[in-house]
Amino acid sequence: MEMGCCGCFGFSFAKKQKKNISPRVEAGNHVLQGLLINHEAVEEEEEEDDDEVDYNSYCDNMTDNEKDHEEFVNPAKNSQEILVYRMENGLICREFPVKETYKVVRSEDDNGNKMVNEYRRECKIGSGSYGKVVLYRSQVDGKHYAIKAFHKSHLLKLRVAPSETAMTDVLREVLIMKMLNHPNIVNLIEVINDPNTDHFYMVLEYVEGKWVFEGAGPSSGVGENVTRRYLRDIVSGLIYLHSHNIVHGDIKPDNLLITATGTVKIADFSVSQVFEDENDMLRRSPGTPVFTAPECCLGKSYHGKTADTWAVGVTLYCMIFGKYPFLGDTLQDTYDKIVNDIAFLPEDMNPLLKNLIEGLLCKDPMQRLTLEAVASHAWVVGEDGPILEYLCWCRRNRLQRKESGGSQRDIISHIN
Repeated sequence: MEMGCCGCFGFSFAKKQKKNISPRVEAGNHVLQGLLINHEAVEEEEEEDDDEVDYNSYCDNMTDNEKDHEEFVNPAKNSQEILVYRMENGLICREFPVKETYKVVRSEDDNGNKMVNEYRRECKIGSGSYGKVVLYRSQVDGKHYAIKAFHKSHLLKLRVAPSETAMTDVLREVLIMKMLNHPNIVNLIEVINDPNTDHFYMVLEYVEGKWVFEGAGPSSGVGENVTRRYLRDIVSGLIYLHSHNIVHGDIKPDNLLITATGTVKIADFSVSQVFEDENDMLRRSPGTPVFTAPECCLGKSYHGKTADTWAVGVTLYCMIFGKYPFLGDTLQDTYDKIVNDIAFLPEDMNPLLKNLIEGLLCKDPMQRLTLEAVASHAWVVGEDGPILEYLCWCRRNRLQRKESGGSQRDIISHIN
Protein backbone atom coordinates (compact mmCIF):
# COMPACT_ATOMS: atom_id res chain seq x y z
CA MET A 1 0.00 0.00 0.00
CA GLU A 2 1.14 3.54 -0.68
CA MET A 3 1.76 5.71 2.33
CA GLY A 4 2.32 9.42 2.57
CA CYS A 5 4.71 11.39 4.76
CA CYS A 6 4.95 10.03 8.29
CA GLY A 7 5.42 13.22 10.25
CA CYS A 8 2.22 12.22 12.02
CA PHE A 9 4.07 9.79 14.22
CA GLY A 10 5.04 12.52 16.60
CA PHE A 11 8.62 13.57 15.95
CA SER A 12 7.74 17.19 16.34
CA PHE A 13 9.16 19.75 18.69
CA ALA A 14 6.84 22.22 20.39
CA LYS A 15 8.52 25.29 18.96
CA LYS A 16 6.91 28.65 18.28
CA GLN A 17 8.99 31.47 16.81
CA LYS A 18 8.75 34.81 18.63
CA LYS A 19 9.94 36.79 15.63
CA ASN A 20 8.32 37.28 12.24
CA ILE A 21 9.11 34.62 9.67
CA SER A 22 9.53 35.52 6.03
CA PRO A 23 8.62 32.30 4.25
CA ARG A 24 8.64 31.70 0.52
CA VAL A 25 5.10 31.70 -0.85
CA GLU A 26 4.17 30.28 -4.24
CA ALA A 27 0.78 29.96 -5.93
CA GLY A 28 -1.13 31.84 -3.28
CA ASN A 29 -0.85 29.88 -0.05
CA HIS A 30 -0.23 26.47 -1.57
CA VAL A 31 3.48 26.23 -0.71
CA LEU A 32 4.76 27.83 2.46
CA GLN A 33 8.16 27.28 4.02
CA GLY A 34 8.76 27.89 7.70
CA LEU A 35 6.76 27.06 10.78
CA LEU A 36 3.38 28.47 9.76
CA ILE A 37 1.99 25.15 8.56
CA ASN A 38 4.41 22.72 10.20
CA HIS A 39 5.87 22.92 13.69
CA GLU A 40 8.57 20.31 13.07
CA ALA A 41 12.02 21.76 13.48
CA VAL A 42 14.20 19.33 11.57
CA GLU A 43 14.19 17.40 8.31
CA GLU A 44 17.03 14.93 8.52
CA GLU A 45 19.27 13.54 5.81
CA GLU A 46 19.03 9.85 5.03
CA GLU A 47 21.76 8.14 7.05
CA GLU A 48 23.39 4.78 6.78
CA ASP A 49 22.07 3.77 10.19
CA ASP A 50 18.33 4.46 10.15
CA ASP A 51 18.19 4.69 13.93
CA GLU A 52 20.70 7.56 14.09
CA VAL A 53 19.72 11.23 14.13
CA ASP A 54 21.67 14.41 13.45
CA TYR A 55 20.93 16.29 16.67
CA ASN A 56 23.45 19.05 15.99
CA SER A 57 21.16 20.63 13.39
CA TYR A 58 18.37 20.83 15.94
CA CYS A 59 19.61 23.40 18.44
CA ASP A 60 18.89 26.74 16.75
CA ASN A 61 16.94 28.68 19.39
CA MET A 62 16.40 26.71 22.55
CA THR A 63 15.64 29.70 24.77
CA ASP A 64 12.37 30.60 23.02
CA ASN A 65 11.32 26.98 22.94
CA GLU A 66 11.97 26.44 26.62
CA LYS A 67 9.67 29.36 27.47
CA ASP A 68 6.87 28.05 25.23
CA HIS A 69 7.17 24.54 26.58
CA GLU A 70 7.13 25.73 30.19
CA GLU A 71 4.05 27.87 29.62
CA PHE A 72 2.17 24.91 28.13
CA VAL A 73 2.42 22.85 31.31
CA ASN A 74 -0.80 22.42 33.27
CA PRO A 75 -0.58 24.94 36.15
CA ALA A 76 -2.14 22.48 38.61
CA LYS A 77 -0.50 19.09 38.24
CA ASN A 78 1.59 18.36 35.18
CA SER A 79 0.59 15.61 32.78
CA GLN A 80 3.32 13.24 33.90
CA GLU A 81 2.10 13.23 37.50
CA ILE A 82 -1.49 12.64 36.45
CA LEU A 83 -0.56 9.90 34.00
CA VAL A 84 1.68 8.08 36.46
CA TYR A 85 -1.11 8.18 39.05
CA ARG A 86 -3.61 6.76 36.56
CA MET A 87 -1.21 4.02 35.46
CA GLU A 88 -0.33 3.04 39.03
CA ASN A 89 -4.01 2.82 39.94
CA GLY A 90 -5.14 0.97 36.83
CA LEU A 91 -7.16 3.94 35.55
CA ILE A 92 -6.54 3.27 31.88
CA CYS A 93 -8.92 2.71 29.00
CA ARG A 94 -7.57 -0.68 27.96
CA GLU A 95 -8.79 -4.14 28.77
CA PHE A 96 -5.28 -5.40 28.08
CA PRO A 97 -2.23 -3.21 28.75
CA VAL A 98 0.42 -2.28 26.20
CA LYS A 99 3.16 -4.91 25.98
CA GLU A 100 6.38 -3.84 27.69
CA THR A 101 9.69 -5.43 26.70
CA TYR A 102 12.92 -4.80 28.61
CA LYS A 103 15.42 -6.51 26.33
CA VAL A 104 16.61 -5.36 22.90
CA VAL A 105 18.24 -7.81 20.51
CA ARG A 106 19.56 -6.13 17.36
CA SER A 107 20.54 -8.61 14.67
CA GLU A 108 20.18 -9.48 10.96
CA ASP A 109 18.17 -12.15 9.19
CA ASP A 110 19.54 -14.54 6.56
CA ASN A 111 19.10 -11.86 3.87
CA GLY A 112 20.98 -9.20 5.78
CA ASN A 113 17.89 -7.27 6.86
CA LYS A 114 18.20 -5.53 10.23
CA MET A 115 16.17 -6.97 13.07
CA VAL A 116 14.97 -5.53 16.38
CA ASN A 117 13.73 -8.44 18.47
CA GLU A 118 10.99 -10.10 16.37
CA TYR A 119 10.71 -7.19 13.92
CA ARG A 120 12.47 -7.17 10.54
CA ARG A 121 13.29 -3.78 9.05
CA GLU A 122 11.85 -2.92 5.64
CA CYS A 123 12.30 0.84 5.08
CA LYS A 124 12.40 4.25 6.69
CA ILE A 125 9.03 6.00 6.53
CA GLY A 126 9.54 9.17 8.54
CA SER A 127 11.86 11.34 10.62
CA GLY A 128 11.80 14.32 12.90
CA SER A 129 13.41 16.15 15.78
CA TYR A 130 13.70 13.25 18.22
CA GLY A 131 14.22 10.16 16.07
CA LYS A 132 12.99 8.18 13.09
CA VAL A 133 10.04 6.04 12.09
CA VAL A 134 10.84 2.77 10.35
CA LEU A 135 8.54 0.19 8.81
CA TYR A 136 9.08 -3.29 10.26
CA ARG A 137 7.36 -6.62 9.78
CA SER A 138 6.83 -8.93 12.73
CA GLN A 139 8.22 -12.43 12.27
CA VAL A 140 5.63 -13.68 14.76
CA ASP A 141 2.32 -12.48 13.27
CA GLY A 142 3.53 -11.30 9.83
CA LYS A 143 2.01 -7.83 10.28
CA HIS A 144 3.61 -4.48 9.50
CA TYR A 145 4.34 -2.04 12.33
CA ALA A 146 5.65 1.51 12.41
CA ILE A 147 8.44 1.69 14.98
CA LYS A 148 9.65 4.96 16.43
CA ALA A 149 13.29 4.63 17.41
CA PHE A 150 15.01 6.89 19.94
CA HIS A 151 18.40 7.19 21.61
CA LYS A 152 17.87 7.84 25.31
CA SER A 153 21.22 9.58 25.75
CA HIS A 154 20.31 12.17 23.11
CA LEU A 155 16.82 12.73 24.52
CA LEU A 156 18.29 13.36 27.96
CA LYS A 157 20.66 15.99 26.54
CA LEU A 158 17.93 17.98 24.80
CA ARG A 159 16.54 20.48 27.29
CA VAL A 160 12.98 21.63 26.51
CA ALA A 161 12.31 23.44 29.80
CA PRO A 162 14.41 24.43 32.83
CA SER A 163 13.64 21.13 34.56
CA GLU A 164 12.65 18.93 31.60
CA THR A 165 14.36 17.20 28.69
CA ALA A 166 13.11 15.71 25.45
CA MET A 167 12.89 12.40 27.30
CA THR A 168 10.06 13.97 29.33
CA ASP A 169 8.13 14.65 26.13
CA VAL A 170 8.63 11.13 24.81
CA LEU A 171 7.67 9.47 28.10
CA ARG A 172 4.55 11.64 28.33
CA GLU A 173 3.55 10.60 24.81
CA VAL A 174 4.10 6.94 25.73
CA LEU A 175 2.05 7.25 28.93
CA ILE A 176 -0.82 8.92 27.08
CA MET A 177 -0.88 6.26 24.38
CA LYS A 178 -0.75 3.50 26.99
CA MET A 179 -4.09 4.79 28.29
CA LEU A 180 -5.92 4.96 24.97
CA ASN A 181 -7.91 2.42 22.99
CA HIS A 182 -10.23 3.76 20.31
CA PRO A 183 -10.86 2.84 16.64
CA ASN A 184 -10.05 6.40 15.53
CA ILE A 185 -6.73 6.69 17.38
CA VAL A 186 -3.43 5.12 16.31
CA ASN A 187 -2.74 2.24 18.67
CA LEU A 188 0.45 1.74 20.65
CA ILE A 189 1.31 -1.97 20.53
CA GLU A 190 4.55 -2.34 22.45
CA VAL A 191 7.25 -0.35 24.22
CA ILE A 192 10.80 -1.72 24.04
CA ASN A 193 13.13 -0.22 26.63
CA ASP A 194 16.26 -2.15 27.55
CA PRO A 195 17.93 -0.56 30.61
CA ASN A 196 21.26 -1.96 29.43
CA THR A 197 21.18 -0.24 26.02
CA ASP A 198 20.67 3.26 24.68
CA HIS A 199 17.78 2.20 22.46
CA PHE A 200 14.11 2.99 23.10
CA TYR A 201 11.33 1.92 20.73
CA MET A 202 7.60 2.56 20.37
CA VAL A 203 5.89 -0.10 18.26
CA LEU A 204 2.80 1.46 16.66
CA GLU A 205 -0.04 0.25 14.55
CA TYR A 206 0.94 0.78 10.91
CA VAL A 207 -1.63 2.78 8.96
CA GLU A 208 -1.03 2.08 5.30
CA GLY A 209 -3.45 4.59 3.82
CA LYS A 210 -2.94 8.11 2.52
CA TRP A 211 -3.31 11.41 4.29
CA VAL A 212 -6.55 13.29 4.45
CA PHE A 213 -4.68 16.22 3.01
CA GLU A 214 -1.32 15.59 1.32
CA GLY A 215 1.46 18.13 1.02
CA ALA A 216 1.74 21.70 2.27
CA GLY A 217 -1.26 22.91 0.28
CA PRO A 218 -3.44 20.84 -2.05
CA SER A 219 -5.06 22.33 -5.12
CA SER A 220 -8.55 21.17 -4.18
CA GLY A 221 -10.54 19.55 -1.41
CA VAL A 222 -11.72 15.96 -1.12
CA GLY A 223 -15.44 16.60 -1.61
CA GLU A 224 -18.36 16.78 0.82
CA ASN A 225 -19.11 13.07 1.07
CA VAL A 226 -15.53 12.03 1.83
CA THR A 227 -15.07 15.01 4.14
CA ARG A 228 -18.21 14.09 6.08
CA ARG A 229 -16.96 10.53 6.60
CA TYR A 230 -13.52 11.74 7.71
CA LEU A 231 -14.97 14.41 10.00
CA ARG A 232 -17.20 11.89 11.76
CA ASP A 233 -14.14 9.80 12.62
CA ILE A 234 -12.14 12.83 13.75
CA VAL A 235 -14.94 14.06 16.01
CA SER A 236 -15.51 10.59 17.46
CA GLY A 237 -11.83 10.21 18.34
CA LEU A 238 -11.54 13.70 19.78
CA ILE A 239 -14.70 13.39 21.88
CA TYR A 240 -13.14 10.24 23.33
CA LEU A 241 -9.90 12.07 24.15
CA HIS A 242 -11.69 14.99 25.75
CA SER A 243 -13.90 12.68 27.80
CA HIS A 244 -10.67 11.31 29.29
CA ASN A 245 -9.43 14.87 29.95
CA ILE A 246 -6.77 14.72 27.25
CA VAL A 247 -6.15 17.71 24.97
CA HIS A 248 -4.46 16.72 21.72
CA GLY A 249 -2.95 20.14 21.02
CA ASP A 250 -2.09 19.66 17.34
CA ILE A 251 -5.13 18.52 15.34
CA LYS A 252 -4.38 19.01 11.64
CA PRO A 253 -4.56 16.94 8.44
CA ASP A 254 -0.95 15.78 8.72
CA ASN A 255 -1.81 14.12 12.05
CA LEU A 256 -4.82 12.28 10.64
CA LEU A 257 -3.98 8.96 9.01
CA ILE A 258 -6.34 7.15 6.69
CA THR A 259 -6.46 3.37 6.66
CA ALA A 260 -6.92 1.32 3.51
CA THR A 261 -10.61 1.03 4.38
CA GLY A 262 -11.04 4.80 4.75
CA THR A 263 -11.03 5.08 8.56
CA VAL A 264 -9.34 8.15 10.05
CA LYS A 265 -6.96 7.64 12.97
CA ILE A 266 -5.65 10.50 15.08
CA ALA A 267 -1.88 10.37 15.58
CA ASP A 268 0.97 12.35 17.18
CA PHE A 269 0.52 12.96 20.91
CA SER A 270 3.89 14.70 21.24
CA VAL A 271 2.38 17.96 22.54
CA SER A 272 -0.74 16.54 24.19
CA GLN A 273 -1.63 17.32 27.80
CA VAL A 274 -3.70 15.56 30.45
CA PHE A 275 -5.84 17.11 33.18
CA GLU A 276 -7.17 15.90 36.50
CA ASP A 277 -10.65 17.25 35.83
CA GLU A 278 -12.57 19.54 33.49
CA ASN A 279 -10.21 22.45 34.20
CA ASP A 280 -8.33 22.37 30.88
CA MET A 281 -6.77 25.83 31.13
CA LEU A 282 -3.49 26.30 29.27
CA ARG A 283 -1.34 29.20 28.24
CA ARG A 284 0.82 29.20 25.13
CA SER A 285 -0.02 26.62 22.48
CA PRO A 286 2.86 24.61 20.97
CA GLY A 287 0.79 23.42 18.00
CA THR A 288 0.95 24.42 14.34
CA PRO A 289 0.39 28.18 13.70
CA VAL A 290 -2.26 28.04 10.95
CA PHE A 291 -4.37 25.72 13.12
CA THR A 292 -4.03 27.90 16.24
CA ALA A 293 -7.25 29.25 17.77
CA PRO A 294 -7.72 33.05 18.12
CA GLU A 295 -7.61 32.94 21.90
CA CYS A 296 -4.23 31.18 21.74
CA CYS A 297 -2.76 33.98 19.60
CA LEU A 298 -3.36 36.58 22.31
CA GLY A 299 -0.89 35.20 24.84
CA LYS A 300 -3.57 34.62 27.47
CA SER A 301 -4.90 31.51 29.16
CA TYR A 302 -7.33 29.45 27.10
CA HIS A 303 -9.25 26.18 27.21
CA GLY A 304 -7.40 23.37 25.48
CA LYS A 305 -10.55 21.54 24.38
CA THR A 306 -12.09 24.53 22.60
CA ALA A 307 -8.72 25.15 20.93
CA ASP A 308 -8.80 21.54 19.66
CA THR A 309 -12.30 22.20 18.34
CA TRP A 310 -11.12 25.29 16.41
CA ALA A 311 -8.40 23.11 14.83
CA VAL A 312 -11.12 20.69 13.72
CA GLY A 313 -12.82 23.64 12.00
CA VAL A 314 -9.62 24.61 10.19
CA THR A 315 -9.12 20.98 9.17
CA LEU A 316 -12.69 20.82 7.86
CA TYR A 317 -12.07 23.99 5.85
CA CYS A 318 -8.91 22.46 4.40
CA MET A 319 -10.70 19.27 3.39
CA ILE A 320 -13.48 21.19 1.65
CA PHE A 321 -11.52 23.97 -0.05
CA GLY A 322 -7.98 22.59 -0.25
CA LYS A 323 -6.45 25.64 1.40
CA TYR A 324 -6.04 27.27 4.78
CA PRO A 325 -8.66 29.77 5.98
CA PHE A 326 -6.08 32.09 7.56
CA LEU A 327 -2.52 32.33 6.27
CA GLY A 328 -0.23 35.35 6.14
CA ASP A 329 3.31 35.96 4.93
CA THR A 330 4.68 35.97 8.47
CA LEU A 331 3.77 34.40 11.76
CA GLN A 332 2.41 37.68 13.13
CA ASP A 333 0.43 38.29 9.95
CA THR A 334 -1.08 34.82 10.22
CA TYR A 335 -2.05 35.42 13.84
CA ASP A 336 -3.58 38.79 12.93
CA LYS A 337 -5.72 37.10 10.29
CA ILE A 338 -6.79 34.36 12.69
CA VAL A 339 -7.86 36.91 15.30
CA ASN A 340 -9.47 39.52 13.01
CA ASP A 341 -10.45 38.08 9.62
CA ILE A 342 -13.54 36.13 8.65
CA ALA A 343 -12.96 32.91 6.72
CA PHE A 344 -14.04 33.20 3.09
CA LEU A 345 -17.07 31.03 2.29
CA PRO A 346 -18.67 31.06 -1.19
CA GLU A 347 -22.25 32.27 -1.32
CA ASP A 348 -23.37 29.23 -3.31
CA MET A 349 -21.99 26.60 -0.93
CA ASN A 350 -24.15 24.13 0.98
CA PRO A 351 -25.87 26.27 3.67
CA LEU A 352 -25.66 23.48 6.26
CA LEU A 353 -21.93 23.07 5.69
CA LYS A 354 -21.48 26.84 5.80
CA ASN A 355 -23.28 26.94 9.14
CA LEU A 356 -21.05 24.18 10.49
CA ILE A 357 -17.81 25.86 9.43
CA GLU A 358 -18.94 29.22 10.82
CA GLY A 359 -19.81 27.55 14.12
CA LEU A 360 -16.45 25.83 14.41
CA LEU A 361 -14.49 28.91 13.34
CA CYS A 362 -16.29 31.20 15.77
CA LYS A 363 -13.74 33.62 17.23
CA ASP A 364 -15.38 33.54 20.67
CA PRO A 365 -14.51 30.19 22.29
CA MET A 366 -17.58 30.46 24.53
CA GLN A 367 -19.85 30.64 21.47
CA ARG A 368 -17.94 28.10 19.38
CA LEU A 369 -19.72 24.86 18.53
CA THR A 370 -18.92 22.03 20.90
CA LEU A 371 -17.89 18.64 19.56
CA GLU A 372 -21.15 17.22 20.89
CA ALA A 373 -23.06 19.81 18.85
CA VAL A 374 -20.98 18.91 15.79
CA ALA A 375 -21.80 15.23 16.30
CA SER A 376 -25.51 15.97 15.94
CA HIS A 377 -25.23 18.77 13.35
CA ALA A 378 -27.52 18.27 10.33
CA TRP A 379 -24.65 18.31 7.81
CA VAL A 380 -22.63 15.77 9.84
CA VAL A 381 -25.63 13.54 10.46
CA GLY A 382 -26.41 13.22 6.75
CA GLU A 383 -27.82 9.78 6.03
CA ASP A 384 -25.78 8.08 8.77
CA GLY A 385 -27.38 9.61 11.84
CA PRO A 386 -25.69 11.36 14.78
CA ILE A 387 -22.20 10.27 15.79
CA LEU A 388 -22.66 7.84 18.64
CA GLU A 389 -20.43 8.07 21.69
CA TYR A 390 -17.93 5.23 21.78
CA LEU A 391 -18.49 2.89 24.71
CA CYS A 392 -14.86 2.53 25.77
CA TRP A 393 -13.43 -0.04 28.16
CA CYS A 394 -13.26 2.15 31.25
CA ARG A 395 -16.82 3.37 30.73
CA ARG A 396 -18.08 -0.20 30.27
CA ASN A 397 -16.23 -1.16 33.44
CA ARG A 398 -17.77 1.80 35.25
CA LEU A 399 -21.27 0.81 34.16
CA GLN A 400 -20.64 -2.75 35.29
CA ARG A 401 -19.58 -1.46 38.71
CA LYS A 402 -22.83 0.51 38.99
CA GLU A 403 -24.93 -2.48 37.93
CA SER A 404 -23.16 -4.76 40.40
CA GLY A 405 -23.77 -2.31 43.24
CA GLY A 406 -20.21 -1.02 43.65
CA SER A 407 -19.76 1.68 46.24
CA GLN A 408 -20.10 5.30 45.21
CA ARG A 409 -16.48 5.86 46.23
CA ASP A 410 -15.32 3.10 43.87
CA ILE A 411 -17.34 4.58 41.01
CA ILE A 412 -15.99 8.10 41.53
CA SER A 413 -12.44 6.79 41.89
CA HIS A 414 -12.71 4.87 38.64
CA ILE A 415 -14.10 7.88 36.75
CA ASN A 416 -11.17 10.04 37.84
